[in-house]
Amino acid sequence: MKINFVKYQGTGNDFVMLDNMTGEYDSLTLDQIRFLCDRKLGIGADGLIKLSKENSADFYVDYFNADGTQSFCGNGARCSAAFAKEIGLIKSTTRFNAIDGIHQAEIADGIVRLEMLDVAKIDHINQDFLVDTGSPHYVHFKSENDSDIVSYGKSIRYSERFVKEGVNVNYLIEKSNSEIRVETYERGVEDETLSCGTGVTACGLIQLEKYPDLSRIEVETKGGDLSVEASSNGQGGFNNIWLSGPAISVFHGTIEL
Repeated sequence: MKINFVKYQGTGNDFVMLDNMTGEYDSLTLDQIRFLCDRKLGIGADGLIKLSKENSADFYVDYFNADGTQSFCGNGARCSAAFAKEIGLIKSTTRFNAIDGIHQAEIADGIVRLEMLDVAKIDHINQDFLVDTGSPHYVHFKSENDSDIVSYGKSIRYSERFVKEGVNVNYLIEKSNSEIRVETYERGVEDETLSCGTGVTACGLIQLEKYPDLSRIEVETKGGDLSVEASSNGQGGFNNIWLSGPAISVFHGTIEL
């Protein structure tokens, strides 16, 4: 099978993008997806995304982590909107479906602004937090005595509470009330990624909970800068949540399977 793909990245979170609007890649197996995401043997990526036909929306974002598991991916969804524009499916706005439901996105000047689903609540676990922003995220305010994110992430992700379903793990570093830095260990990749959109969103919401007079948080990741906007629902959760940042086409290619 010949695969025509485009490699995209959103603040360093990278993806193999496939135009599957005709169903051409419906038969891809999980082993083939793992191979395509393999950085030594395949193309190399944090995940693979098929844009497929969806009757109730512009398209369906079918996202796979590098290990073949599925979840919602914020940066992957932003890259999907940019890819959809590149292949002529949309112009500057879109409404698409994903594993967690319907999303909207806007594209202007190289920035993709993605509407996330509402978050009903932020769970507090001692001094830490658990937030589901389409994927579950454990968040810890990093101190100077903490280990690196991979070591810490594995200790949480493979703990008794999370070992079966897995969880993404984030360090939140406060730079100012409205500016934070985020480091993320992603389940499915089982390593640190340069950026994670759902993790950035989770950390942004926690910062907004801490400073309720704010409505926007600027977020620095190792792969680049993003922003999170949201409104409190007055009951411990958030709505009108938007994740914004760049989504860049890196290269086009073909590979034979």
